[in-house]
Amino acid sequence: MIDKGRKSCRTRRPGTPLRGHENGNGATAGTNWKIRHMRRLGRLGRSRGGLTTKVHLACDGRGLPLAVVVTPGNVNDSTVFDDVMDALRVPRTGAGRPRRRPDAVIADKAYSSRAIRQSLRRRGIRAVIPERADQKANRVRRGQAGGRPPAFDRELYKARNLVERCFNRLKQFRAIATRFDKLAARYKAGAHLAALILWLREPIQDPLPDRTYVGPDVTIR
Repeated sequence: MIDKGRKSCRTRRPGTPLRGHENGNGATAGTNWKIRHMRRLGRLGRSRGGLTTKVHLACDGRGLPLAVVVTPGNVNDSTVFDDVMDALRVPRTGAGRPRRRPDAVIADKAYSSRAIRQSLRRRGIRAVIPERADQKANRVRRGQAGGRPPAFDRELYKARNLVERCFNRLKQFRAIATRFDKLAARYKAGAHLAALILWLREPIQDPLPDRTYVGPDVTIR
């Protein structure tokens, strides 16, 4: 399943001298460069909540994380879709390359774009993404030239809550819910560690088949 990464983490950077704004009093050209450089390293973006970091997550049919991508908080969700899909790697129970193609991808309206649908179609992945209201209006306005509406399975889309619950479980870790790390690499490593703990807490089940992912679909947020 795929869902948007709106779950941004409010960023704290205690103990760092680069918390001032670029246009603040006393700032010089050197400090401005340092601030911009640290923001690039820390994946910080200014949004409505201040300096934030956004976590894009893919989970399986049991709500367990499969891939984590960290970006600045002001990055659009759909632009990171390919990065999240490329990070999906599920090892086989036997020999062979890891599985990288789920049966279906469930995502919300933030991922409703022609490029994403075409990318999934080329990979042979079923897209379960609702159409935005403005896209519907444009299609209706164009008449026959607007084409047919994209296929959408409402019943399968009900499983998108799995990624929401996965985020809630990850936010039980204080270091994930509120970022204290200066560098994005360390924060991402903490997210991977939290995801590993969720996998270890999962009850032992029968070996899974190699034909699909852990679940019938993958959810990304």
